[in-house]
Amino acid sequence: MEVVSPIIAGLDVHERTVVVCLRVQKEKRVQRSLRTFGTTTPALLELQRWLVENQCPCAVIESTGVYWKPVFNILEGSVEVILANAHQVKTLPGRKTDMRDAEWLAELGAHGLVKASFIPPEPIRELRELTRYRKSLIRQRTAEVNRIQKILETANIKLGSVACDVLGASGRAMLQALIAGERDAVVLAGLAKGTLRKKIDQLIPSLTGRFLQRHAFLLRQMLDHVEFIDGQIATIDGEVERACAPFEIPLQLLQSTPGVGSRTAQVIVAEIGCDMNQFPTEHHLASWAAICPGNNESAGKRRTGKTRNGNPWLRAALVEAAWAASRARGTYLQSQFRHLAYARGKGTRKAIVAVAHSILIAAWHILKKNVPYNDLGPEHLRRTNPEKIKRHLVRKLEALGYRVSLEEGTAA
Repeated sequence: MEVVSPIIAGLDVHERTVVVCLRVQKEKRVQRSLRTFGTTTPALLELQRWLVENQCPCAVIESTGVYWKPVFNILEGSVEVILANAHQVKTLPGRKTDMRDAEWLAELGAHGLVKASFIPPEPIRELRELTRYRKSLIRQRTAEVNRIQKILETANIKLGSVACDVLGASGRAMLQALIAGERDAVVLAGLAKGTLRKKIDQLIPSLTGRFLQRHAFLLRQMLDHVEFIDGQIATIDGEVERACAPFEIPLQLLQSTPGVGSRTAQVIVAEIGCDMNQFPTEHHLASWAAICPGNNESAGKRRTGKTRNGNPWLRAALVEAAWAASRARGTYLQSQFRHLAYARGKGTRKAIVAVAHSILIAAWHILKKNVPYNDLGPEHLRRTNPEKIKRHLVRKLEALGYRVSLEEGTAA
């Protein structure tokens, strides 16, 4: 097999050590040098010097949690780093040692058999860390709000059955009054504001319960925690805005897509970057993100086409955007969702993933061409396949007992 890289290094990375195999091939003679380094910064700098001294232009690292990141941070700029998917570079069974892993990575890299994983540039990586941490905080807040709902149910307070948002302006006022010792349901219901005042008659029985001192103590701690998390999220939002300053135009273009707000646009840029040269086509991007049907066929039989496990942060943002787009009236995405959900019966989740796929495909074109979203219109599906629509409507009428005959008429 042809050798693509005569000098290359394979790195088997662990928490405390990095086992390195430097493979040097001159004509048909192969020389391998094995060394073990620590993972502290001084040890990694020594690894960098050793590779540079041996004129090693490329290093292959197996993706192992977050342990590869310190090594990449040191080697970036001086050595080309290829981050390999651990599933694709498994060594043969029965030959599993750290030394053999490093040799195997070097061997695969020398023959060009390692497919490099996508590593965005530093500004995108910074934005990615911020958006992911913000998402973690939002999940923590959601969990704490659920705990508040549970403690209210324990105290026979049914506020969540009447108010859509327990922690809205009205809900917070009522909860603060409960913590302060107010137990009169009429007084508590009188704290309602805005449209919730129309439901006072429903609020009075829902606020009549057995709210005890222990409930007040726990509710106070939970509300304080929610306020603390809200402050953290606001701080992170400000930092995200600062990190997004260089990407203002791509973010605005992405927000022209139905269902894509500012936060979703920020997540899309943070996860896939703005340079679409990393993905030759939009289908490569969809496959990388695993927002596309799986491909599983054997003996001429196509098995389950469920999606693979891809980027969970990007997938969550796209699915949220797809739900919002499914309610955007007069758009292609809404018509696509309704068409697929109806055609597949209870296939709402599959329809949402299909809409998320369309949003991702649109994002590739937007970032590739620097143009805003161009909506195809709600009638696009009917225009592209009128025969299918005609057959469907005829079947529906025949199922109702009608005999149908069609005549060509003037176009509407």
